[in-house]
Amino acid sequence: MCRWAAYLGEEVFLEDIVTAPCHSLIAQSHCAQEAKSPTNGDGFGLAWYGGRAEPGLYRDILPAWSDPNLKSLCRQIRSGLFLAHVRASTGGATSRANCHPFVSGRWAFMHNGQIGGFERIRRALEATLPDALYDQLEGTTDSELFFLLMIDEGLDDDPQGALERATARVVSAARHAGIDPALKLTAAFSDGETLFAVRYATDATAPTLYTSSFRDGTGRCIVSEPFDRENAEWQPVPPSSFVAMTRAGIVIRPFAPISERRPVAAE
Repeated sequence: MCRWAAYLGEEVFLEDIVTAPCHSLIAQSHCAQEAKSPTNGDGFGLAWYGGRAEPGLYRDILPAWSDPNLKSLCRQIRSGLFLAHVRASTGGATSRANCHPFVSGRWAFMHNGQIGGFERIRRALEATLPDALYDQLEGTTDSELFFLLMIDEGLDDDPQGALERATARVVSAARHAGIDPALKLTAAFSDGETLFAVRYATDATAPTLYTSSFRDGTGRCIVSEPFDRENAEWQPVPPSSFVAMTRAGIVIRPFAPISERRPVAAE
């Protein structure tokens, strides 16, 4: 499993979250405490928003702890909205195209989790993409494909609904292939204005997710694992939850694939 952190608020240097804290994302890349694998050395990536609609993107295949370029960039770049990720591969080669975040237009997406049995349903899921989205596929990960499924399901207009419908497509594909759905989905994504996140699993072990205010309320973080346990008040996000964070506040709502929603009884 991977580790990631995202921030929304007043502009800060990326190093304030990615490299400087005692249990920063860099520290988590070789010593995670709440992940299945303590080492996340299969590449890393940053997506940050500045003066343009689309995010800047930097990814590489080196372990995050050994790349001086990453530390230099984090020391110099200021942003009011960014996503950072360190990867522990659950499938797909260690390549730049397979490193998170993934970007399409103004959207950036990163993921901790996996689609169980992906090798058996990948072809069927890819076949459901329209040509324009299929042509955007650069890597071989389940995460990138899931991101494109979200776009196909109307991400621009309905982020939570698109996520729920994409999740339902994965669950349906697994069942059609004769395998039990096994999806773990703790992800963050943004359009440059709002920061969204989800914590969900088809079983009882959804990967962890936390939120906290940052620097006396000047911003807010959402992370897969806290980076400072002494000075921040981290709040765990419940399983099966969808998070929408703006500069005005945060809303957490129930999350479930369309196919799993219980019908409302008639009055």
